[in-house]
Amino acid sequence: MTDATVFGIDFTSAPRRGKPIVVAEGRRQGAVVRLQGLTALDSLDAFSAWLRRPGPWVAGLDLPFGLPRELVEHLGWPTDYAALMSHYAGLGRAEIRERFAAFCDARPAGSKFAHRACDGPAGSSSSMKWVNPPVAWMLHAGVPRLIEAGVSLPGHLDGDPARVALEAYPGLLARELIGRRSYKSDTRAAQTPERLIARKDMVEALEQGRTRLGLRLKLSHAQRDELVADGSGDRLDAVLALVQAAWAATQPRYAWPEGVDPVEGWIVGLT
Repeated sequence: MTDATVFGIDFTSAPRRGKPIVVAEGRRQGAVVRLQGLTALDSLDAFSAWLRRPGPWVAGLDLPFGLPRELVEHLGWPTDYAALMSHYAGLGRAEIRERFAAFCDARPAGSKFAHRACDGPAGSSSSMKWVNPPVAWMLHAGVPRLIEAGVSLPGHLDGDPARVALEAYPGLLARELIGRRSYKSDTRAAQTPERLIARKDMVEALEQGRTRLGLRLKLSHAQRDELVADGSGDRLDAVLALVQAAWAATQPRYAWPEGVDPVEGWIVGLT
C-alpha cells in the first residue's frame, strides 16, 4: 500500500490522563508520510475501542508481541501462539513476576533474562522484563486486546486483513537518527536542553528522510513544535512507530523475514 492510512502507537500498560497511550495518525503517499494528528487514549478500554475502527489501516505499536521461546519452553507454556497469549493473559501480574523472577534467579549474572532472536540486533529489552522498562506488562495488557479486537497480527495470527498491527520499536529508528543520544525522560527535572536539542535534530532528520527506510515525514509548524516540546518523548515515539509502520505497509509479508519464530515475533524495520 503506497497510499495508505497508517498509525504509530506509543503504548503504556497503565494509561492515565497524565501518561496516556499516544496514537499518531498519518497518510503515506509515495515516499512521504504526512502526520495528520495525535490522539491521547487515557484508558485500556479506550484503546480497545480504538482498535475496532474500520480499516484499511496498518499500525505499528511500541510493545512486544511475543515471548522468548527459551522462557516459554522452560515454563512448559503452550507453544502455539494463540494458546500462549490466552494462557499469558489469564495469569495475574504477581504470578508472572514470581515465575519470571524464579527463572532469572536460576541463571548466572549477566544472562538473567531470556531474549528473543530480534532483541539483540534491535537493541531492545527482553519481553520478560517486568521493570525498567516493564515490557512484560505491556505485552500482557496490549496483545490480548489486539487479539480480542480481531486485528491481523502478521506472522503470529490471522485476523481482519484490513486492520493490521505490527510490533514497532521507536528506539531502533531513533538510534539510526541520533545515535545513542538521550532524547526523553518522564522526569521533568531530567528534561534537559540537551534532550530538547536531540529531539529537534531527530525531527529534522525525519523531515529530510535521512533513514534507510527511504521515507520523509511531512509536518506542519505546529506539529513540529509539539514533537520537539514534549520532553517525555511519547509523541515523538508514536511518530517514529508511525514511520516504521508506513515503511512496512509496502513490504512483502510486512517485512517479516522467512523463518521467524511466531512465538517470539519480529520488530518492524529490523534487517
